[in-house]
Amino acid sequence: MKKELTQEQFSYSGRNVLSGFLFGLGMVAFIDEAIFHQLLHWHHFYDRSTTEIGLISDGLFHAFSWFATVGALFMLADLRRRGAWWKKRWLGGMTLGAGLFNLYDGIIQHKLMQLHQIRYGVDLLPYDLIWNILAGIMVIAGGIVVYQTQKQLKLQKSELR
Repeated sequence: MKKELTQEQFSYSGRNVLSGFLFGLGMVAFIDEAIFHQLLHWHHFYDRSTTEIGLISDGLFHAFSWFATVGALFMLADLRRRGAWWKKRWLGGMTLGAGLFNLYDGIIQHKLMQLHQIRYGVDLLPYDLIWNILAGIMVIAGGIVVYQTQKQLKLQKSELR
C-alpha cells in the first residue's frame, strides 16, 4: 500500500527531481574530478592542449561540480524546511542525474568531441564499455524511480478529483 503524499510533496515534486538531479550530476562530476583527474592522473577535462590548460579546465570543471552540488543542497534544505522532501523521488532524480552526466561524458565528451579519453596508452574498449554500461544502468534505474513516483502523483491527483 502506497503512502499518501503530503500536499507539499505533491506541490514540490518537480523540485525534488531537480534537486536530486543536480546533486547526482555534481556528485559524480566531483568523483570524476577527484579520482580520475587528481588522484590517478588519467586525464584532464580538456586534454587537447598544454598541461597548464588542462589544469585550468579541471579547475573550471571542479567549480561547476561544486556549484551544482551546493545549489542542490540548498534546494534540498528548502524542501526539508517546507516538509516537501520526497526521498524516493529525490533519489531517483539523483541517480538519473549521475547516470546522464556519465553517459554524456562517455559518449559526447570522450568520443564525439574528443576532449579527453578515460585513460591513455591502454585499450579503451573495456573502459568505455564499463563507463557507458554503468551510466546506462544508472539512467534506467533513476528513470524507473522517477516514472514510478510520477505514476503515484497522477494516481493521487485523479483520486482528489
